[in-house]
Amino acid sequence: MIERHYFRDTLIRSYDFTFGFCIPNSVNSWEAIYPVPELSEDRVQQMIANEYETTSDSFYFVDNKLVMHNKAAYKYADA
Repeated sequence: MIERHYFRDTLIRSYDFTFGFCIPNSVNSWEAIYPVPELSEDRVQQMIANEYETTSDSFYFVDNKLVMHNKAAYKYADA
């Protein structure tokens, strides 16, 4: 799986994940803890002010063949 996060046309972060073998028709869970790059306060405020301009693409592969592509758009709020 490859996951990429963008703000407008700028790549914010990119992750490559490798999943182990899962038995067909089984129920599995997976957790990953990974570092997130720090964003400047200015970038954070831009992301909050510009709803849905922060996006991500997730690409899922089986035997090096793309089997699914998900796109998402995010709306952030000031905490």
